[in-house]
Amino acid sequence: MAEHAVVVAGAGPTGLMLAGELALAGVDVALVERRPNQELEGRRAGGLLTRSIEILDQRGIADRFISQGHQHAVSMFTGARFVTDLPTRHNYVLGLTQKHIERILAEWVVELQVPIHYNLEVTGFTQDERGVDIQLSDGTRMHAQYLVGCDGGRSVVRKTTGIEFSGWDATTSWLMAEAEMAQEPKWGFHEDARGKHAIGKAEGGFAGVVLIEPQVGREGQPTLDDIREALVAVYGTDYGIHNPRFISRFTDMTRQAAAYRAGRVFVAGDAAHVHSPVGGQGLNMGVQDAMNLGWKLAQVIKQTAPETLLDSYHAERHPVAARVLRTNRAQVLLARTDDHTRALRDTLNEIFGLDEPSRYLNAMMAGLDIHYDLGAGHPLLGRRMPDQDLATAGGPMRVYTLLHAGRPVLINFGEPGAIGITPWRDRVQVVDARYAGAWTLPSLGVVDAPAAVLVRPDGYVAWVGDSSQAGLVEALTTWFGPPAAP
Repeated sequence: MAEHAVVVAGAGPTGLMLAGELALAGVDVALVERRPNQELEGRRAGGLLTRSIEILDQRGIADRFISQGHQHAVSMFTGARFVTDLPTRHNYVLGLTQKHIERILAEWVVELQVPIHYNLEVTGFTQDERGVDIQLSDGTRMHAQYLVGCDGGRSVVRKTTGIEFSGWDATTSWLMAEAEMAQEPKWGFHEDARGKHAIGKAEGGFAGVVLIEPQVGREGQPTLDDIREALVAVYGTDYGIHNPRFISRFTDMTRQAAAYRAGRVFVAGDAAHVHSPVGGQGLNMGVQDAMNLGWKLAQVIKQTAPETLLDSYHAERHPVAARVLRTNRAQVLLARTDDHTRALRDTLNEIFGLDEPSRYLNAMMAGLDIHYDLGAGHPLLGRRMPDQDLATAGGPMRVYTLLHAGRPVLINFGEPGAIGITPWRDRVQVVDARYAGAWTLPSLGVVDAPAAVLVRPDGYVAWVGDSSQAGLVEALTTWFGPPAAP
């Protein structure tokens, strides 16, 4: 029976990102994926948002994605004006389909020598204090210290744990396809009593269609006849549609796992939360789930931090997803075309035309205003560390470059050598630096410059120091374990 420290079920963006994080930390991890390879059927998520690009930048791989995508200056909240001056290097949406996002992530994971077992899926498991015994679809078994379900909205891992997956049932169902058309269609958006439909140009002379179905709750894989029927209902003709490249269906069903952890088993990405694709949050939230969980799992497995650290994964990520699901429901409702909703939308659009509401919504949708509750203190505490250009003894250095190895970093902006953390030097790097610019946060504006910051491997600030260094030992112990023996 194969044994690994961690087995990740699902090699989508969430599973791949998690596997990469664990491998970077030197943890033995394996992926199991039900598909025969990394190829995707159909068109999935089509973009990376700002915070996800920053996360990839923190690992030194953002350029792999940026070089193959298209940068769009667009707000992901319908009606809000795009704000051009958010304090980030990546103030844009990167247009890149999930197919390519997965391919690039998989290449990174393979470089890190993570095995990906295709044509295989988790069918069941049992767990005890020694680990998780995992049953696989080919009749074999694996054993792991921890199992993470990144296996989608119908997650076998989540269902087997019995974690509740509550929320709202679907109210709207969309059909999506890419196919050839014998006749020139009506390009662009078309609005009717059901909502907005669209036909756009796709690669290779194909047309991409997104259509609201007349009924909600249809089961099974949609067919070309379903697309034809929907086209006729909306446009009065099917435009001679034929030779589909893919056909898929999605809804606005919204669900969230009540718990992200059950003993030695975790859920992340769509296994933990599903919602309408409006706003493009799903894939991005999964990547950020993985970044949050990965370094914590690694430290516990390497026995540098206590097992209780893993509880902070649910505590931090569950509220983030709950807020996204709430915002997503609001956007779905605002897309309705009845007179009452149109009046509400028109009123909100007047508000969104103002600078501050649009700035707030842009930062929220980009994931830049996430604030983990780490207690009272400096505004930076619990927020993403800005990617400042630092002056160090070794020359100019970006903050995110310091995070490429996935290790925490203590940045001292005071007297060089003034902060000593010898008992943690095997886990935390210390950098003396200078920064002359303003400290600007997307949702708060300019804040006071800190004397020092302790930055977690996921780029969030765990401690902000002043001349007294109060609370530093507590923060180091909480996030990176007790001091090493002298």
